Amino acid sequence: MRTRLVRSTLRGLSLVQVRHVKPVAYDRARGGVAQVYRELERDFGVLAPPIALHSPSPDVLAAGWLMLRETLLVRGAASRAIKEAVASAVSAGNECPFCVRMHSTMLGSLVHGKDATAIAEGRLDDIADPRIRAVAEWTARGSVRDTAGDNPPPVPAEQLPELIGVAVDLHYLNRMVNVFLGGVPLPPGAPEGSLKPVLKVLMWLLHSASRTDLAVGTSLALLPPAPLAEDLGWARGNPGIAAAYARSAAAIEEAGRRSVPEGVRELVHSTLDHWDGRPPGLGRGWVDDAVGKLAPEERPAGRLALLTALASYQVDEGVIAGFRAVSPEDSALVDLTAWASLTAARRIGGWLRNAD
Repeated sequence: MRTRLVRSTLRGLSLVQVRHVKPVAYDRARGGVAQVYRELERDFGVLAPPIALHSPSPDVLAAGWLMLRETLLVRGAASRAIKEAVASAVSAGNECPFCVRMHSTMLGSLVHGKDATAIAEGRLDDIADPRIRAVAEWTARGSVRDTAGDNPPPVPAEQLPELIGVAVDLHYLNRMVNVFLGGVPLPPGAPEGSLKPVLKVLMWLLHSASRTDLAVGTSLALLPPAPLAEDLGWARGNPGIAAAYARSAAAIEEAGRRSVPEGVRELVHSTLDHWDGRPPGLGRGWVDDAVGKLAPEERPAGRLALLTALASYQVDEGVIAGFRAVSPEDSALVDLTAWASLTAARRIGGWLRNAD
């Protein structure tokens, strides 16, 4: 009873954190959106803003949830601590302060707190636990194309679908969170001093949910079956993860087809062909040069898509407003950013797979 009361109290506080789009309110959710909201609270512990922000586009919401549930939450060969180490390392590398705060706090409750802090601050050599250090280093090296090839996995083969799945999912979610959420899990204007008690409550909810063994694949019916794309072949060793990624990737590809101009999709793919995983630089001149190849009416979408894929922390109100002037619907904004985010994340998953 107490858990249900706290969860219901936090619903509004979770949704008010989302910027640029209006997420579906809990009491107005219907169909698949309502099901994802219920499963989020039951299986994750709270109506998590990084997933709820997808709600203006229901199939993309389902995709975001399936990837997170089957990789991070379902118990498998890898421990939750190892998965959280991957999530923390990815988030630190992507400069996603919201996700760094959440995943390093969760990790710190499972292992030595100083090791979690070292990952959050990028001090991987200072991690005392050799298992955690090895996984964090593998994750960081595998996120850069030049170092991924000489990066043997430090875990048994049966754990790789889970760990690569977590890495790809966090590369995806980091980008979405950087666009749609602030730097801390607090409503706008909340005092910084409230962060510690809020995190304490959130960790209590997350740990309460994690004590339940989740059945594999019970959420798959949210999306129709789909074949597993070749670049997601790393998931084949785990049927639940393979099914989740096959369905989710297909749903987000369809979102890209309906909301991202073909010329923009081609530009993102060609740019990623030459990308090494590193930030493109402090300025945005590279974006202006790249979108200059597009038709004028496609340039706002191209600018937002490229920034989301390669430097999501640089997406600002002006970039969003430019896209809104052409495509004002919340669903289109979620579709485009989700497509760009997963397209980049899938490239990195391929690098980690090739390190095997």
